[in-house]
Amino acid sequence: MKYYIISGEASGDLHGANLMKALLQEDVNAYFRFWGGDLMEAVGGTLVKHYRELAFMGFAEVVMNLRTITKNLSFCKQDIETFKPDVIIYIDYPGFNLRIAKWAKPKGYKNHYYISPQIWAWKEGRIKDIKRDIDQMYVILPFEKQFYEDKHAFPVHFVGHPLIDAIADRQQVDEFGFRKDNGFSNKPIIALLPGSRKQEIKKILSVMLSLVDDYKDYQFVIAGAPGQDYAFYQQFIKKSNVHFLNNKTYDLLSISTAALVTSGTATLETALFKVPQVVCYKGSWVSYQIGKRVVNLDYISLVNLILNKESVTELIQDDFNTKRLKKELNTLLDPNERTNMFLDYYDLECDLGGKGASENTAKLIYNAINATT
Repeated sequence: MKYYIISGEASGDLHGANLMKALLQEDVNAYFRFWGGDLMEAVGGTLVKHYRELAFMGFAEVVMNLRTITKNLSFCKQDIETFKPDVIIYIDYPGFNLRIAKWAKPKGYKNHYYISPQIWAWKEGRIKDIKRDIDQMYVILPFEKQFYEDKHAFPVHFVGHPLIDAIADRQQVDEFGFRKDNGFSNKPIIALLPGSRKQEIKKILSVMLSLVDDYKDYQFVIAGAPGQDYAFYQQFIKKSNVHFLNNKTYDLLSISTAALVTSGTATLETALFKVPQVVCYKGSWVSYQIGKRVVNLDYISLVNLILNKESVTELIQDDFNTKRLKKELNTLLDPNERTNMFLDYYDLECDLGGKGASENTAKLIYNAINATT
């Protein structure tokens, strides 16, 4: 069968790649055409657009790039009509994907959505579009199934979280060799995950690095984001105990003592690696002012949302400063506080279920399409 997959971010590239691998186990004749990244391209098929061309952060940034977004929507529709897929699979990226789904549904295309838009956080009115345009929804957070089915009478499949698969299936790193190969000393590592887009990295990384001189007994390692090259990060690396590592975030987390993490999927990844963390976020003033008025959440990190309590500290906007960050990092390094966080991380993993999200989703998609052809 022919699968058209649309993913617009780095995390979607990871989950899309794993889903593609699982689909190939179900359908040896699967052919993929997709919007995604390097990981999806490595599985096979045709990469139409790289997510580097698609990621715009915040309300103001989206407005500034409306012309590009409109062109991409038009191109995507034309590309789908030329390809004539058996199914379109949308991975998160709702602002774009829901527009394509609205266009595709009346034309008879099968719309399957993997990793739900976070309408439980904001834009809950999108449920009308989802109920009208989406044939099957596959959710990865346990509270999403209750949200859709109990509150909105829309049946969905809870498939588990794909990060558990991605982390469990990775090859274990040899810590001694890893440190040696990357020029790291034997000092404990504080991992810095400042996001994936240039706008957020510029705002966040400089504050993270302002702590470096106060922690001489540690080394700081910046996790480079997929799609951003080393030349961009060089402007921030000015201390001897600051290192850079590209495209090896999981290996880095597996040997880190603590982490400073920009809000998003990385907060959950860090928790699944059992690394104590502080969650950091700072956007443009305009985007933040709009966001705090429309987002209906008590927390911004997935860890706290799933546990429904503040397990990890969140430093947002003005609270994200050198003084507060230092205070919270000191807390992370306290043995008693670390134990409490580890216990919360255990509860988190139990709530997310076991392995198999990609395989579960692939089976459901393949069987659903076969049943209608």
